[in-house]
Amino acid sequence: MPVLNRIADFAEEMKGWRRHLHQYPELEFQCYQTAAFIVERLREMGVDEIHEGIATSGVVAIINGQGAGRTIGLRADMDALPIDEATGAEYASKVPGKMHACGHDGHVTMLLGAAKYLCETRRFSGRVALLFQPAEEDGGGGNVMVQEGVMDTFDIAEVYGIHNAPGLPFGQFQTTRGALMASVDTAVVHVTGRGGHAATPHECIDPIPAVVSMVQGLQTILSRNIFAMDEAVLSVTMIHAGTASNIVPEEAMFAATIRCFKPEVRALLKKRIYEIIEGHAAAFNVAARIDYDWGYPPTINHADQADFAASVAREVVGPALVNAEAGREMGSEDFSYMLEARPGAYLFLGTGPGAGLHHPAFDFNDEAAPVGASFFARLVETALPAK
Repeated sequence: MPVLNRIADFAEEMKGWRRHLHQYPELEFQCYQTAAFIVERLREMGVDEIHEGIATSGVVAIINGQGAGRTIGLRADMDALPIDEATGAEYASKVPGKMHACGHDGHVTMLLGAAKYLCETRRFSGRVALLFQPAEEDGGGGNVMVQEGVMDTFDIAEVYGIHNAPGLPFGQFQTTRGALMASVDTAVVHVTGRGGHAATPHECIDPIPAVVSMVQGLQTILSRNIFAMDEAVLSVTMIHAGTASNIVPEEAMFAATIRCFKPEVRALLKKRIYEIIEGHAAAFNVAARIDYDWGYPPTINHADQADFAASVAREVVGPALVNAEAGREMGSEDFSYMLEARPGAYLFLGTGPGAGLHHPAFDFNDEAAPVGASFFARLVETALPAK
């Protein structure tokens, strides 16, 4: 796998960084220990500026090139997941109930590797803004960084990110123009009737038939309200009701995830969910409260930047390992907020066989970190050639 020679030289150091981070996972915005490790490495490298406490525990670092020019943003997410690790690795998580099951430890390592190379070589004009972001998994840290003015404060012209992809061939980059990942919204529905003895249901208002009917009704939205060529997902993933076989419960609840690519489809999904739930509530004489979380928007790559990123990837790994017309997927990503604020692109980097993302046996492939770091470094040198 072609990797920049200097980055190959410190690949073992990168492995050490990643395995240290893997042992000390942190959740959401509380990535203080992770940020401290990153800042310590950045100071050793000699970056020109370090800004801490962004989006609570995020870090932005600036590397100046040779002379004036634009600023390119490179982003890595830092947070872990609330999962008990089952890898059995000697560097497994030391924090019960938390682990890096999505490879964000690898993402940080890629960006640190690129930072070390760029600090040493400075073969670019303008500036690089290294964006170490908390709370991708939950909390929308990318949106918080944007709302706190990161793009304007550091005059970022374009922004790029990578996500590791177990199951894809090692070293393969995948991306596409336009929508790459879906939006994600969540509906939690609480249904209240009147509880009582199961032997006298006529004296009760049973919320369970209402929930069953609501869930069945929601399944008609995709088949009867959404244009067949507009991809969307509506999955009811939780139903909870009752405590005993002889009690009609007072309350029941269910929850659903809702995903799509187009704003108009997103709005229609929400509208029809409310109409169906409220209509069924009236029919069954129950009360329904809908907590609808308008979550991450779709991750939409800008065409020129997606083409440019793919061209850089071809230089790093060769044309055979770059798919610039990959199919879009229904997963979501809060890098979407950064792409709403600035032109840019998001790519997947294959890490070969292994447990999937969010699985307790997942472990980032350390051999992929120098590939991702080489991509980031060459992207900067190509986008901002030294004058």
